[in-house]
Amino acid sequence: MTEDLKRLSQEAIAASAVADDPDYPCFHVVPPVGRLNDPNGLLVDGDTYHAFYQLSPFHPHRKLVYWGHSSSTDLLHWRHHAPAVIPDSSYDLSGAYSGNAIVLEGHEVDAAPTRAPFQLFYTGNLKDPVTDERTASQCLVTSGDLTDFAKWPGNPLIPAHAEGYTSHYRDPQVFRDPDRPGEYRMLIGVQRADETGAAVLYRSRDLVSWELEGELSFPGAGGAFDAFGYMWECPGLVRLKDEDTGEDWDVLIWCPQGITPDREGFENIFPCVYTVGHLVGTELRDTGGVFHEVDRGFEFYAPQVFARRPSEPGPVLLTGWAGNASEDDQPSIETGQWVHALTMPRILSLKAGRLIQCPAASLPYDAGEPALVGECVKAGLYEIDELSGHRSWQLRLEADAEQTTGPWGLQIGSDDSHVDITLDRQVLRVDRSTSRYAQHGSVRSVTLPEGCAPVLEVIHDRSLTEVFVGDGALVLTLRSFVDVNSTGARLMVDGDLALTAGSTRTFAPS
Repeated sequence: MTEDLKRLSQEAIAASAVADDPDYPCFHVVPPVGRLNDPNGLLVDGDTYHAFYQLSPFHPHRKLVYWGHSSSTDLLHWRHHAPAVIPDSSYDLSGAYSGNAIVLEGHEVDAAPTRAPFQLFYTGNLKDPVTDERTASQCLVTSGDLTDFAKWPGNPLIPAHAEGYTSHYRDPQVFRDPDRPGEYRMLIGVQRADETGAAVLYRSRDLVSWELEGELSFPGAGGAFDAFGYMWECPGLVRLKDEDTGEDWDVLIWCPQGITPDREGFENIFPCVYTVGHLVGTELRDTGGVFHEVDRGFEFYAPQVFARRPSEPGPVLLTGWAGNASEDDQPSIETGQWVHALTMPRILSLKAGRLIQCPAASLPYDAGEPALVGECVKAGLYEIDELSGHRSWQLRLEADAEQTTGPWGLQIGSDDSHVDITLDRQVLRVDRSTSRYAQHGSVRSVTLPEGCAPVLEVIHDRSLTEVFVGDGALVLTLRSFVDVNSTGARLMVDGDLALTAGSTRTFAPS
């Protein structure tokens, strides 16, 4: 008898006890049960944001991947829905893997064979139970209302990998071609037959018939990306205008597995990087071979941006997975049978060729300005009274660089179990060695971008912390499993600290 995978997932969700776990974040996207990983199909529909994501509802007992689904009207209060993509077809029985969404409108809906405004693209994964040989295909799910979802009868759209590549061929990103109206492109992360990573581009006029254009190349990059790791995952292109020059640039964000650059950073099992250029055909020109990490944290991977209707423009919002591959051994598996989360959505911009990321929402309850603002704070440890009693909060502090003589920052947690976040001139240091989760990196020191202002913003949500320095010039994400009985934060000062501005906001669980 064939399993009813949708019913089984809903039963697992109904039996979940995640809400009783004191580590379960309040205002981030987290799984209703089991394991969450890559964000998928992020989109905006009017005043509602939809986040789909990789969901393994039976984890750790059975690692079968669905697309989970949550929605919000304010990017803070998230409502769980039934899983949207069920791995129950001949081409995805081993999992409905990552992909993205595109939102159609007007004549686009009329011209599409699917006649549906919401198009969700994903990789169907199928493994032979005897040989373990993988078949990866690119597939389509459509919806008219984001409540009911239907797999396209003509699936898979792209049934197998192209010649010259292995079956590691996944994570489609579909987008409108800004230079050729009425046409669409699909970017897929791949592995070449020689086991090096790359990306390929397809083109379509109707979103169901796709023609291979070729491999994405980087002229003028000096060969920097020719053998850049052994597999590229979750590639995505987004066009941004540089705030300094007014010039439009195409930003490629992707996760190259197996790179070990000879410079600071790239400490996670797999990194997430970006490069900035101009896409012409299948060439990403003018990158100069330069690349940077998107987030310098212990946990960050597979980000993508929210899709919008062309008639409803808005800020470019990016969300990533606050996790890493093969790192599921977090305390929440034992306490609540769930693991991982998505980052808070961030407003993405470009300045002098570097990404700027700022929180897309502010917490709802204004606790005011910290009492220490406006003072010259001497060396010591100071409770931030405005955050006392809260385990989910947002804090922003600005310092006068000339009058500040030593390291300063925050301590989150108790005396015995805490995370320390320290700014020392042009270095950010994060130490979670006394927390309940330090086995995948305990201390990280990061050199700040040149000219980075001494502005520290921290968003803390029970067991997840996001650090923004210099108004988004640098971002660092980490899982911060500190003492569950601790609240608020303490200001750490070594030397003199002149705080010129600050604000605190809190979030109460519903």
